[in-house]
Amino acid sequence: MLLSGGAQPKNIFWQVAGEVTIHADAHFEGIILGQTGITLQTQASMDGRAFAQSLIALDNNAITAP
Repeated sequence: MLLSGGAQPKNIFWQVAGEVTIHADAHFEGIILGQTGITLQTQASMDGRAFAQSLIALDNNAITAP
């Protein structure tokens, strides 16, 4: 996804009823509200925050808070 028109990661919310996976070497922007688990695979990066009810799995990731 590309943010344009002044959109900022801190203003984008992704609400997911199931599990979320950010694949290896991918980049994500925004705030994830996950019902079950959130997994960031190897070298995935994120500008935002991740909130889950049960699991957040990280593997050599870079997360920058907005």
